[in-house]
Amino acid sequence: MDTATSQHLNALNREFYRVTVDNFDESRGRFWLSGWQRVIQQLVTSAQPLRVLDVGCGNGRFGRFLGKHFGHRVHYHGIDNNADLLTRAADDLRAYPAVSASFEEIDIVKQMPPEREYDLVVLFGVLHHVPGAAQRQTLLQTCADRVTKGGMMAFTAWCFYEYPRFRERIVDWDQQWQRESGDYLLDWRRGHAANSILRYCHYIDEAEQDQLVSASGLTEIARFRADGHTDDINRYSLLSKPA
Repeated sequence: MDTATSQHLNALNREFYRVTVDNFDESRGRFWLSGWQRVIQQLVTSAQPLRVLDVGCGNGRFGRFLGKHFGHRVHYHGIDNNADLLTRAADDLRAYPAVSASFEEIDIVKQMPPEREYDLVVLFGVLHHVPGAAQRQTLLQTCADRVTKGGMMAFTAWCFYEYPRFRERIVDWDQQWQRESGDYLLDWRRGHAANSILRYCHYIDEAEQDQLVSASGLTEIARFRADGHTDDINRYSLLSKPA
């Protein structure tokens, strides 16, 4: 994907979250219980707090999930490009004393995550917003580098294209912008008129998920579907780094 298209799609998504921040925050209150429970079941716990990097953390709901369901101390670092969502995440996580939270405003399309080591790095509901196959692979490689030896990384692919209710939200692609296979523009209808607000989403199929796992250089220890009303809307990959 060329640079101009990548920048345009990223700007489109940044504007989407700016305009829909209240509606989006309301729609992202529930935990992804079935998927996230399987993630934490794979974690090796110790007396030390679990160091977690949440890439594209949004309103911090994975941090809240850890505070409620993990049962151990957590140093949670959330990064996102939306300052309003980060403020809400920081406010909400104060209610969970087991979680020591910090946040950083970072646009992962322009800047890679901080150079620190973490026991767990997660990318939940974010990869479909990263434009370009090469950029998605680079992001996974970089996030894998942030995982400490013996640690784990988990990411999801949103399988929206497999569901008629999401396919009906696809709108025409502006031909002036380069498009890769699996790239779509979807409208958002919560609190807004149909087609009034658009977002860029990429459908990651099984073949691309294989490529992303390979690009990470880590070992895939589990792949499964979970979440949503049908408990299969996200495809998870859980990856480990040898100790």
